[in-house]
Amino acid sequence: MAAPTARRREKLRQATLAEIHQAARELLTDQGPAAVTINAVARRIGMSGPALYHYFASHDDLVAAVTAGFLRELTTAMRTARDARPADAAGDRLLATCRAMRHWATAHPAEFGWIFASPIPAAASARHRPDTPRNQAARDFELVFLQQIEELWARRGFPVPALEDLDPSIREQLRAYAESLGRDLPIEALHVALSCWIKLYGLLCMEVLNQLDFVYSDPGPIYEETLRDLVDTLGLDYRPPEPSELPPHAPPS
Repeated sequence: MAAPTARRREKLRQATLAEIHQAARELLTDQGPAAVTINAVARRIGMSGPALYHYFASHDDLVAAVTAGFLRELTTAMRTARDARPADAAGDRLLATCRAMRHWATAHPAEFGWIFASPIPAAASARHRPDTPRNQAARDFELVFLQQIEELWARRGFPVPALEDLDPSIREQLRAYAESLGRDLPIEALHVALSCWIKLYGLLCMEVLNQLDFVYSDPGPIYEETLRDLVDTLGLDYRPPEPSELPPHAPPS
């Protein structure tokens, strides 16, 4: 009897955690990040504030858990798009990954902003606590892109700068980053990969946070230009997006 009882309790716990996550998401999208408090989430699911502390020890823990959930959702969308392409089509897989990231981000701007631009201090401090679910979810997200670059480098390589041409500070920072991830991509190749990522991710953040509205009502073609430059830098072929890869509101490029 002990094992079935434990399974039922765990099933109920997981169901409650799913309710909590959904309630937090609704508060976020309806009222903004500041509305996501322990008491507000508890009220939305018909629970008392103190009862919610059985699931999360603090508001910081709640924020970190919600962040991890959004990251896992985004990562799954990117992996699914990647894996829908043939294993030997490196360019198509990378393009599909990056387009899926934009598709999810523009469809979920509040969630994307919560992950990457939240004003809540706990969201930032959680990044520096190793081995937390939020930290692991963040690593899984960044590796969706980086692992494809590693595979490309192992198969065929791509143009990189000479190591001695990189600023010493950049070299040391990249070495520390590579060690923290446990990756063996050469520093020069990692520099190229991160330069591509910064351009792409930076553009997406500006779009989702409405920092391009003063000039672009549709940043989609700019994103595609950046993707074209990215695959060209890596020695891959560019493929225009299919309708299913575009956000619902975006006209074909």
